[in-house]
Amino acid sequence: MSETASPGPLVQRPQDPEELGVYVHVPFCRDRCDYCAFATYTDRDALMERYVAACVTEVTRAMQAGALWEATSVFFGGGTPSRLSAPLLAAILTAIPRTADAEVTVECNPEDASMERLCAYREAGVTRMSFGVQSTAPHVLAALGRRHDPASVPRALEAAAAAGFVLVNVDLVYGAQGETDDDWARTIDDVLSLPNPPGHVSAYALTAEPGTPIGRDRARHPDDDVQASRYELADARLSSAGYRWEEVSNWALPGQGCRHNQLYWRQGNYLGIGAAAHSHRADDAAGRRWWNLRTPERYLKAVEAGRSPVAGEERVEGDRRELERLMLSLRTPAGVPASALPDVAELDGLVVREGGRAVLTVRGRLVANAVSSMLLVGSSSSGSS
Repeated sequence: MSETASPGPLVQRPQDPEELGVYVHVPFCRDRCDYCAFATYTDRDALMERYVAACVTEVTRAMQAGALWEATSVFFGGGTPSRLSAPLLAAILTAIPRTADAEVTVECNPEDASMERLCAYREAGVTRMSFGVQSTAPHVLAALGRRHDPASVPRALEAAAAAGFVLVNVDLVYGAQGETDDDWARTIDDVLSLPNPPGHVSAYALTAEPGTPIGRDRARHPDDDVQASRYELADARLSSAGYRWEEVSNWALPGQGCRHNQLYWRQGNYLGIGAAAHSHRADDAAGRRWWNLRTPERYLKAVEAGRSPVAGEERVEGDRRELERLMLSLRTPAGVPASALPDVAELDGLVVREGGRAVLTVRGRLVANAVSSMLLVGSSSSGSS
């Protein structure tokens, strides 16, 4: 089959190109964290060069099929994108057409953040670094199965600043076995007191995913009440430092929000490249999702044989699409139309209603899924979220 093989479901380039995000999945890791349920592998490094070539081929085919136009954001996630050499990562990025102001993010382990690597990223067009910090307490990192030294964190952010990165994310995780309130508070304070503090902070509640070491060990499962208090502590600390909540688990300084994430939260267009990557195409009244083969070997076999790497697809339309749009918007400060939630006592203290919108309070964010279950799909005002 020729290089013009379809990348998946037939899509047409819009006459007036819309915002488009590109997600590139890098499935390689040095070590697998004990909470990780993603499509990542510690024993596939020998596939790296073939994998990069396959991603470039997938990008090329998507462009030829009209499924990829100038991206407004590109996000390298994983896995550990910094497991690839900078030239290999740059080879994929170079192949992706981008707008002049496109945001390009690369997830990176703190210990990988050498000046040489970061400068190479900048030269290739990367604009934002995202560092997986999780915690600054050594015993908490050990409980999560993380291997990096907390001392690598300030070095990484210092190197990012020296390399010219203005936009920096830090990811944190709370709720690990043996973590105390003081450990969590110290982690946040350590990050905020850095000479070059990040403009964006993600703080995720640890989840006991099935099939992971933490998921299999009930003694390591997080406590809901403890996680609630940790979330409130994080929000208070970050808010007092000038960060604004962007989404339930994300805070940013003014002007430092992550453009690619915002595209997801608005149910926008994004194209996934690589093994296990997911894509979404928005239309006026419906949408389509599709996803690639999960393992690198199967992905490579398909692309190298000239076949589509797509494993499955679905249409999302009608009430289901409206519900998803409302659920995503509810998790952000935009909230939802007030008519999309019932005016009942159960929501007292969980949402505030102003200007025709209903927005989650801090308490409401703690039970966002429960509030989402009360959304009224098809209400007269809920179409505009």
